[in-house]
Amino acid sequence: MLQSYLTGLVVCGGIIIAIGAQNAYLLGQAFRREHHWWSAALCMSSDVVLFTLGMLGVSAALIAFPSVLDVLRWAGVAFLLWLSFTAFLRAVQGRGGLTAEETSRRSLGAVILTTLAVTLLNPQVYLDTLLLIPSVGAQQPEPVGFVAGASSASVLWFALLAWGGSALAPVLARPVAWRVIDSAISLMMLAIALHLIFNGINLAASGSTV
Repeated sequence: MLQSYLTGLVVCGGIIIAIGAQNAYLLGQAFRREHHWWSAALCMSSDVVLFTLGMLGVSAALIAFPSVLDVLRWAGVAFLLWLSFTAFLRAVQGRGGLTAEETSRRSLGAVILTTLAVTLLNPQVYLDTLLLIPSVGAQQPEPVGFVAGASSASVLWFALLAWGGSALAPVLARPVAWRVIDSAISLMMLAIALHLIFNGINLAASGSTV
């Protein structure tokens, strides 16, 4: 059990630490202290649910119907481009330093909907959680232990992002800092969208990396 747990912890940790749309969005929420723990909890919960579904065989269904991922691909491209554009506008227009008492924050409902969109409209999330990670877990002597380890990695990572970003907020409470942050988020979202546009989703390649 312990071996399977540690394997899940390491494999999942190595995959989700790579900066992606979800990580960049959560960092932005944490820097602004804008319902960031709710965003983190949704990211964690989504991973746990998707890991479990992947181990139950949903990955086989996705391979059988690749058109589903193609739809998600273009929906994700559109949403990532929109996020990139809005972050770019913020970087160009500038904004004052934000504090924990900021009154112009978005509502909790808006943050939850955006977090779900960033998570569920990103095809890479499905490749990682429903295909790549479960394919490793299926080879473990204790699949349940593997899922527990993978889930622990997700919880630890997103909690670290939420806590770390929030802790750095006072240091970044200057307009120039937010121009840099918004520019970086815009570029990351754009890079991910362009990768999806020009490279698509290669299920075979994903499977071969295991």
